Amino acid sequence: MPETNGKVYLVGAGPGDPGLITVRGMECIRVAQVIIYDYLAPPALLNGAADDAECIYVGKKGGDHNLSQDEINALVCEKAQEGKIVTRLKGGDPFIFGRGGEEAEVLVNKKIPFEVVPGVTSAIAAPAYAGIPLTHREYNATVAFVTGHEDPSKEESLIDWPALAKGIGTVVFLMGVKNLPKIVDQLISNGRPASTPVGVVRWGTCPSQTSVTGTLDTIVNRVAQAHIKAPAIIVVGDVVALRERLKWFETRPLFGKQILVTRARQQASALVKELSALGAECVEFPTIDITPPNDWGPVDQAIADLDRYDWLVFTSVNGVDFFFKRLFENGRDARALSRIRTAVIGPASAQRLLSFGFKSDIVPKTYRAESVVEAFEAEHMRGKSVLLPRAAEARPVLPQALKQMGAHVDEITTYRTRRIKDNDGALLSQLENRKIDMVTFTSSSTVRNFVSLLPAGRVRDLLSTVTVVSIGPITSQTAADLGVRVDRTAKTYTIPGLIRAIEAHYGVPESDQ
Repeated sequence: MPETNGKVYLVGAGPGDPGLITVRGMECIRVAQVIIYDYLAPPALLNGAADDAECIYVGKKGGDHNLSQDEINALVCEKAQEGKIVTRLKGGDPFIFGRGGEEAEVLVNKKIPFEVVPGVTSAIAAPAYAGIPLTHREYNATVAFVTGHEDPSKEESLIDWPALAKGIGTVVFLMGVKNLPKIVDQLISNGRPASTPVGVVRWGTCPSQTSVTGTLDTIVNRVAQAHIKAPAIIVVGDVVALRERLKWFETRPLFGKQILVTRARQQASALVKELSALGAECVEFPTIDITPPNDWGPVDQAIADLDRYDWLVFTSVNGVDFFFKRLFENGRDARALSRIRTAVIGPASAQRLLSFGFKSDIVPKTYRAESVVEAFEAEHMRGKSVLLPRAAEARPVLPQALKQMGAHVDEITTYRTRRIKDNDGALLSQLENRKIDMVTFTSSSTVRNFVSLLPAGRVRDLLSTVTVVSIGPITSQTAADLGVRVDRTAKTYTIPGLIRAIEAHYGVPESDQ
């Protein structure tokens, strides 16, 4: 797909939910050398960009543009004429009130190759997420998409208001909430009944989505009372009445809850994905980063001497990942472990070990070091050699107990957890403004580093209105030692267990706990 010469991809980023971008759109983001993106393009999509891609924000927020449209056009052309692959990332669909047609014309005039990648427009996505089908054979046979604010330089309106009022079943206005009173007046004065249902959806498909319904004669007041502002779409037509039966997005159990995820970014995706599916707005604020050890020497030596070990014990998924990565980098493979028995601390580590072709010989009933110790009490360990690849900061419970059983234990550091200080001001601001409903802790290190980012003596106050949920008793004890009140501890010390604990807090039965 990469071109030897410059090329521009005009890509529709979708309506707000990053999951609604097209496969082709993501391909264009991955290969881009330059990404020029708008206010309504989901920032999360930039995570798919190449590490060396230049990402340029050009605004395009109503009434507040970083660059004018002419300046944006010039920037796109400039980057393409430098021989670069440019992805112009636009909210919604570039050819539906997105000025994509104007940008394409400029590219044609400059003889710059381009491709248009359609996107899911908010005109259909926002109503769908609000439970409003734009068509239904018992209600309508026509749909119209209308701009909510025409070019102010036009002498005459291009909108045929009489036709919209009387001849179209469902009318969708984009970017029109500011002009809602005028839109209502035009429709009623041109023959649309004042009792016609109307829905207004703000930030459609996003965790902050807000929907208000009424009729043409009530919607202006209801929108004002709900403080609905742009970006929002307006749906006019009898199909709006179906919302009460069909709404689904805003009825999810965690909808409207802001949950702070402190887990390392490399590991947070599964937790964020599950919580988002339940309706939560996840605020990713990793307090730790997972990094390789300062010195691979001890790990390399252990890998060279694998034949002398009887047991290989993993206490985390990270331990599994880093150990096998280094094993392969040393030119060895799974055959080097053919005679070694294995133990893990829990099902997540067991599953990751299985992905490398090994079924663990020991998986304890509860997922903490003490339970691994109990499992080993059934084994004859005197004189056995145990290799324990794990974090530099790990608890000493397991190696001490194995040594007391008579085993020879070699602890090797396969990874480190490093405290992240970036954006600690943003964290403080969110907590001070009471924006966060819940904080999740997935390890003792996430608690320690979280507390270290807050001003001394203010932890209790800053978390006074925040629910704190911990993955297990060790993490909860660390929190208590640091003055952090834990409201709920997962009964199963895994990410699924943590999610069930969160659901239970908000009234969803923990049927599997």
